[in-house]
Amino acid sequence: MSTTIAALGGVGLFLLGMTVMTDGLKAMAGSALRTVLSKAAANPLSGAFWGGVVTLLVQSSSATTMTTIGLVSAGLLTFPQGLGLVFGANVGTTGTGWLIALVGLRISLSSYALPMIFVGALTKLLATGRIAAVGAALAGFALVLYGLTTLQQGMGGLAERLHPSDLPAVLGAPEVGWLAGSSGLLKLVFVGFAMTAVMQSSTAAISVTLAAFGAGAIGLDQGCALIIGQNIGTATSSALAAIGASVTAKRLALAYVLFKVVAALIMLIAFPFTMRSMQRWQSAVDGLTLLAAYHTAYNVVGVAVLLPAVGWFTRLIERMLPSREPPLKSGLDPAALGNSVVAVEAVRRMVARVLARLFISISASLSGGGGRDGAAANTSRALDEAREFLSALKAAPETEAEQNRLTSTLHALDRASRLARMLQETGAPGPDTGGPDALRAAALCNAAMHWARTVAESISTESALSERAPPIGWQTAAVAETALRELENVAKALEVIQQEHRAKTLAAVAPGKLNASEAFDRVEAVRRLDEMVHLAWRSAAHLLGRGA
Repeated sequence: MSTTIAALGGVGLFLLGMTVMTDGLKAMAGSALRTVLSKAAANPLSGAFWGGVVTLLVQSSSATTMTTIGLVSAGLLTFPQGLGLVFGANVGTTGTGWLIALVGLRISLSSYALPMIFVGALTKLLATGRIAAVGAALAGFALVLYGLTTLQQGMGGLAERLHPSDLPAVLGAPEVGWLAGSSGLLKLVFVGFAMTAVMQSSTAAISVTLAAFGAGAIGLDQGCALIIGQNIGTATSSALAAIGASVTAKRLALAYVLFKVVAALIMLIAFPFTMRSMQRWQSAVDGLTLLAAYHTAYNVVGVAVLLPAVGWFTRLIERMLPSREPPLKSGLDPAALGNSVVAVEAVRRMVARVLARLFISISASLSGGGGRDGAAANTSRALDEAREFLSALKAAPETEAEQNRLTSTLHALDRASRLARMLQETGAPGPDTGGPDALRAAALCNAAMHWARTVAESISTESALSERAPPIGWQTAAVAETALRELENVAKALEVIQQEHRAKTLAAVAPGKLNASEAFDRVEAVRRLDEMVHLAWRSAAHLLGRGA
């Protein structure tokens, strides 16, 4: 009984330590996690490398995966780029196994763990910001070490009652038939899967396997079989998290599951050959190191097979889970709400798409091509959802630049909403407004919509995040800046025409050239054009972070 309690207590301390340490490391990283991932994923190969590095540093593949989901949902990364990061996260998370195999189970650090827990907890309680995060990370790491020591003690007692011969013999073991070996292999794979599914942590499950091997309770081949199942089991948490989530989250969860399954099938097929090779290496390399290497090799094989075929793999996932989300509302993924920068950027791009559609509708109406196609009603609903989305933001922006980006996005959202409501209430302006000044005003309005649309479309197709606006390539940024200057010139010219037109039109009532009703109608028509252009100009300026 004491053995079981020690083993369970060790696992519990390990899980608690990993949670505290990961939270501390994520807090230390702050917005840098989002910035590194968004800039590192230029292509799937680069994304896989940096996804592994970031996961190794923050000790959490879920942190990398959830940040990636937010970036892909917001349109900041393509789905193939997101897959590269997720693939890399699977390799990076194996670093904890190496830490356990090379340090945690070899060197007794329990005498240092308790003072480290005290110092870390005290720092967490008394400090703020990143210093507090350092304290949490230190306390979590010490809890992991103490949990491993307790787990080792429990496994030492277990080894007195459990011997590798008590467990199913697996394929590739000496004097084991193919049928019996395959059956034993699958049984242990299922046991490993169940361990991870219950603990919801492959790292904890693998630490139990390493501790059991170190204590002599299981053999090398049996440990490898358990590791296969434990790797598949990590997909259960992603699958559960995807229930009720956005299409993007479901696609990445499905990709994660398929990645694990494909890698597992490869390792199962190669299992007899791998075991013979590992048994030869066992004379020169100790078993703990071999198990850690096998854990890493499992995930590296999966990446090596799927990464070159990421285009085909992406199309397969998209066919299996087609998106039925309206284009205007795409990107407003609840998964992005945990990161203020990603959430704000998602809304900013959505506002840009909405405005581009409104500008197209206004231009079509001024040219006599319609424009009353329900665009205003659809965009109003989309903008309402954007306001609700930002209202549910869970974290405040950390830096001044991020705070300014949120403020600019709110200004753009406000002006876009006013423009959509105006078009919904009074309809888009037609081509026949009467009088030379009105015709000039209509022509200027049409030109303004062209420039405003250029700005909006440049923002909606951006491909990277930055601390300063505009976060786009210099060529696209130059086009957007030029369009904004032209838009400003047109807006100011139209304001002058509107004032002159108002004065001349109202003055025409006294000599009887117009009646009062006609004059007011003409003044209102040009005033509406001027107001629409002003809203387009200011919303575009705020989207580029140039609003005053």
